[in-house]
Amino acid sequence: MASERTIRRNQIAGLVAIILGAGGLAILPAFIDPYSLRIVTGVLMWAGLACAWNIVGGYAGYISFGHSAFFGIGAYVTAILMQRGVGLPFLVTLPLGVVAAILVAAAIGGPTMRLRGAYFAIATWAFAEMLMQLATILDITGGTGGLSLPVYLNEFFFYYTMFVVALTTYIGIWYLLEHTRFGYRLKALRDHETAAEAMGIHTTRVKVQAFALSAGITSLFGSIYAYWVTFIDPRSVMGPEITDQMVVMVLLGGLGTVWGPALGATLLWLTNRYIWSEFGDTTVYLPILGLIIALVVLFLPNGLISLFPGGRRRGRGVLSRLVRKL
Repeated sequence: MASERTIRRNQIAGLVAIILGAGGLAILPAFIDPYSLRIVTGVLMWAGLACAWNIVGGYAGYISFGHSAFFGIGAYVTAILMQRGVGLPFLVTLPLGVVAAILVAAAIGGPTMRLRGAYFAIATWAFAEMLMQLATILDITGGTGGLSLPVYLNEFFFYYTMFVVALTTYIGIWYLLEHTRFGYRLKALRDHETAAEAMGIHTTRVKVQAFALSAGITSLFGSIYAYWVTFIDPRSVMGPEITDQMVVMVLLGGLGTVWGPALGATLLWLTNRYIWSEFGDTTVYLPILGLIIALVVLFLPNGLISLFPGGRRRGRGVLSRLVRKL
C-alpha cells in the first residue's frame, strides 16, 4: 500500500515538473535575446532527435547509425516541395516527409531488423552513406550544390514549432512506451528476445514498427530544420555526425529512459555552442566530448538521469545489455 502511494506521489511530482517545465519554455522567448533563442531552439531539436533514436537504441536495444538518413529525407522532402515549381506550404510538407521516412524505414527495416548487434549497426550506417551519396548525384536534390528554401525570418515561429513537436514527442513516447502493450513488448525483446518470442511476441514486427516510428519522428525534425536554416546539402542533413550526436546524447542522459535524452541533449548542445562562441570552431569540442563520455561511463553508467530520484532504477542494466549484444 505504501509503495503504491509512493508511485502515485512520484507520478504526480513528475506531472507537475512537466507542466512547470513546459510553462517555463513557453514563456522563455520573452526573456532572452535572439541569439540565445536560436540556441534553445537547437536544444529542443536535438532533444527530440535523441528521443527518436532512443526508441530503437534504448527501448528496442538495437544500435542504429543510420538515423541521419531519415533526418535528411524529411529535410529534402520539405526543400523539394517548397521549391518554386511546386510551392507547397511548409506545414503541408511535414506529414509528407514523415510518410516518406516511415515507408523507407519499413522497407529496409524488414531485412535489417533481423540482424543483431554490430551487423545491424553496420547495415544502418551503410544505408545512410548510400543515401547521402545518392543525394549528391541527383538533380532533384540539387547535388553537391544543395537546395535553398524560401526565407522566413521569424525565430519565434521556429522556436514554438520545435517546442510543440518536441513536447508532443516526449509525452507521446512516454505514454506509448511506458503505458501500453507495445512498449512492454518492445522492452521484453530488448531484455531477452528469445524469451519474448517464446511468449508469442512477433519480435520482428514490433522492431520494424519501432524503427518506423523513430524514423518518422526524426524526419519531422529534419523538415523543420531545413526551413529554419533555409539551405541544405547532403552533408549538412545526412552526415554521420548527426547520428553520432543522437547516440552520444542518449548515452549521456540515460539509455532506455524517457527524459534522459532531453538531459543529454541539453548538456551536449549547450557545451557545443559555448565552445563555438568562445573558440570560433568546434575542434576543442571533440576532446571535451570524449572526456565527458568517459566520466559518465565510469561513474554514471546509467547516465545523468540516474542522479535524479527513480532514474537509477529505470535505466539500470540497459547499457550493459546493449554492450553484450554488440
